[in-house]
Amino acid sequence: MKAFPIVIDTGLSVKYETGMDLRDYFAAQALQGLIHHFDFTTFRDDPMRLAAWAYDAADAMMKAREVKNDK
Repeated sequence: MKAFPIVIDTGLSVKYETGMDLRDYFAAQALQGLIHHFDFTTFRDDPMRLAAWAYDAADAMMKAREVKNDK
């Protein structure tokens, strides 16, 4: 699923351009919050840990969307 799909309607046809993956968008938003909340120097030696947390949060958001859409 894309976060910002682009639809081009020429009147004769409709073309869809891909946008940013929704999971990546969620991860980016989570990363901003994590960096703001925590002292980034804590993660200076292990930035992959911070990125993994952001993607864990993104995965949880994607799962929450599935659960909500199933109801």
